[in-house]
Order: sequence, then C-alpha cells, then structure tokens
Amino acid sequence: MDTLYKPPFRKFVKKQSRAFQLAIEDEVEVVRNIPDMGEAKKGDLARVRVHKFKFQRQEYLMAYKEEGNSIIFYMIGTHENFYRELRQYLREVE
Repeated sequence: MDTLYKPPFRKFVKKQSRAFQLAIEDEVEVVRNIPDMGEAKKGDLARVRVHKFKFQRQEYLMAYKEEGNSIIFYMIGTHENFYRELRQYLREVE
C-alpha cells in the first residue's frame, strides 16, 4: 500500500523532535496495517478518518483518507483548531 503525505503533514513532522518523529512513524505504520482504525468523520469531513494517539501525555490527531491502493495523510496536530484547519485545507485543495 502506497503512502502519500500532504504538505501540512510533512511540515508538522519536520519541526518535531526525533523521538516524536519516530513515534509518528510508528503510528503511520499502524494506520497502514489497519486503515479502518481511525474514526470516520461526518458532514463536510465525511471522506476523512482521524486516528488519535498520545505522546508524552499529549493527545494528537492524524487525518488520513484511504484512496484505492494508497493512504493519503493530510494533517497531524493537537485537538485545538484541528478540525477547523483541516476543513480549511480540504477546501483549498479541492
């Protein structure tokens, strides 16, 4: 299964510490193995799934979409303004 990363995802990961980057890599691998793991969203985010995980007692959300034989990772971040920024990004892209 192919893995594609959108610019907001790559930009967030690049700014993080190496330990957190490795944790994100592990979570990406988990999602690749079980794509239905994340919570399916409704409304204007209906096509997106969100996987939640914790790193150093902070919860992070990872938005992705399964498309054919690939998984596209859109965004990662804390809950604060996450869905607002995700909606805005998806409107800009489409």
